[in-house]
Amino acid sequence: MSYAIIRNDKLTRVDAQGSYIHNDRRSKGHSNKDIDPTRTHLNFWCRKNELTYIKEFDKMKKEYDLKGTIRSNSNIMCEMMITSDNAFFNKIGLEETKRYFKESYKFVCNYKNLGEKYIVSAAVHLDETTPHMHLVYIPVIHTKDKESKDIDKICCRDFWKGRDSYRQLQNAFHKYITSKGFDLERGLPVEETGARHEKIEDLKKLTNFENTKKVLDNLKLELPETPNINDIKLIKLNREKVENEIIKPKDNMIEKLYNEKVSLQRELLKQVNLVNEAEKYQKERDSILAENKELHNTVKYLEHEYKKKNNTLDLKFENRKRELEQDFQNKEFDIEYKYKNKIRSLEKENNYLHKIIDKFYETVDKFIVWICHKFGIGESKELVKNFEEETHSFIDPVKQIKHEEIEKEWDLER
Repeated sequence: MSYAIIRNDKLTRVDAQGSYIHNDRRSKGHSNKDIDPTRTHLNFWCRKNELTYIKEFDKMKKEYDLKGTIRSNSNIMCEMMITSDNAFFNKIGLEETKRYFKESYKFVCNYKNLGEKYIVSAAVHLDETTPHMHLVYIPVIHTKDKESKDIDKICCRDFWKGRDSYRQLQNAFHKYITSKGFDLERGLPVEETGARHEKIEDLKKLTNFENTKKVLDNLKLELPETPNINDIKLIKLNREKVENEIIKPKDNMIEKLYNEKVSLQRELLKQVNLVNEAEKYQKERDSILAENKELHNTVKYLEHEYKKKNNTLDLKFENRKRELEQDFQNKEFDIEYKYKNKIRSLEKENNYLHKIIDKFYETVDKFIVWICHKFGIGESKELVKNFEEETHSFIDPVKQIKHEEIEKEWDLER
């Protein structure tokens, strides 16, 4: 019988970067030998991330105003691995396999009222030995702040609060997935099996039981020959002889097999630990290389942006300078034009006044001559002289102005 398998891992920033490289197949040379590059085109997403997991997290945190204290070593995301075994997937075929993972995706979106908007990525891998889905999400709880306002808060600890939280997850998943028509068993409780909570990578090894089956098939347990029943009848049925010849040899063989099994398990555990350490090192190495590449790209982008902005500023400065120079020239031309027009206007007005004054002199002279002739007074010059002597005023305005200025100076001196 096949089992409905769902497991959860908590991810720090470093872990998330390593998962992103593996899940999105960003590494050129795969350290995981289970990956068949010729089948990678069969992989699909129930939800595809546009950016790296870290950038998607930062974007969602800002966009949805997520609260919570985030430290450098905090678990900021979680990753679920959903699968079964090869016998199950081979039996249901490709289309039903896809439906299995799509239904599993819907289950996680609604579990604990999480919401699809907090799913970072859901990648289904069909290019490895056993089909499985990596579903990365932000563990958001819906709660209230100190002012009793509704908030969404990032808190991995509270999302998986309680000792039986994972058991509740497995129970709920088994109930949901079987209701969708998939004939799967719920695994036995940990109290009955004594099993520990397996890590996702270990689960991928365990579900690939084909190689394990081959090893087990090649193991032959050689038990001692069982005495013929007729030979037993010939033996004197005393307790000591039966124990020494029948029971003890089998007990010794059972004990020997048990010890060999324990020894084999220890060796296998050492090998698994060694592989896990190597994979952990490879994941960290891939993460560091990816971060280094990302930093290089960021530096290049910033240098390009700096040059572009610097060129833009230079161009703006030159354009502004030309605009100001042109504006200054235009204003200078306008002022010069206005003053030239004003000067021409004043000159014209001055000439006109001179003509008026000249004409006035001429008219006054004619008037005096006419008066003298009309009334028989005598010469006009004599009349003018008498007028100036009696009134102390001059007919000529220039002489009059000069005379008045001299009198003012005399008054000041007095």
